[in-house]
Amino acid sequence: MTTLSSPTAPRRAWANSGALAGVAGAVAIVASAALATTEDAIADSALVVAEIQDKAAWVWAFQVATSVAALGLAVFGVGLRRRLDEQEPVGSLSSNLAMVGLLLAAGLSLVGGGISTQLFWWLQEPDKVDPDTVVADLEIYATFGWVWAGVGLAAGVVAWAGIAHDSVGRKLAWFSAVIAALIALTQLLPFQYMAAVPGALWCLVAGLAFARGS
Repeated sequence: MTTLSSPTAPRRAWANSGALAGVAGAVAIVASAALATTEDAIADSALVVAEIQDKAAWVWAFQVATSVAALGLAVFGVGLRRRLDEQEPVGSLSSNLAMVGLLLAAGLSLVGGGISTQLFWWLQEPDKVDPDTVVADLEIYATFGWVWAGVGLAAGVVAWAGIAHDSVGRKLAWFSAVIAALIALTQLLPFQYMAAVPGALWCLVAGLAFARGS
């Protein structure tokens, strides 16, 4: 007798990927922040390198976290598109917009994490590298991977879908509306890189909510 597997678990894997992306995003934020330098060192590249030269492990952790986050966001985006297609009115752009938003964040996560490879090797032999080069890489390391503005688009779409069409649970919809507003605020002010903070939180909460069937 052949036993058929339940379709429920596979259909929830995409949602769990969103939660995983949220956790990985949080790890990436911590790993990136670990390379923060003192105000006294900002004006001198050599001092900056001296303060971060023993933190290569954090750079490696950042690379792994951003890669996991990017893959999780991609899967979450495709799965969210399918989920909204099942609930939204025929012809609605919502599902495609949500997917594009999460794919944009996935791309920024990969691009931001990419600089960690070079930075990691620079920190292995800091005496052989121009400090200004290391600091230039550090600035990219501390910004690009955090610009998760695309998650704000996805959160806004989910908020609209829930409030206007009851396509998702009301609690998730209003939570998504708040997150979308916070991410929009980071883009209006010179704090674009802070979008990853509410963005990672939304991915975690939304992923768990969808996994539970909200």
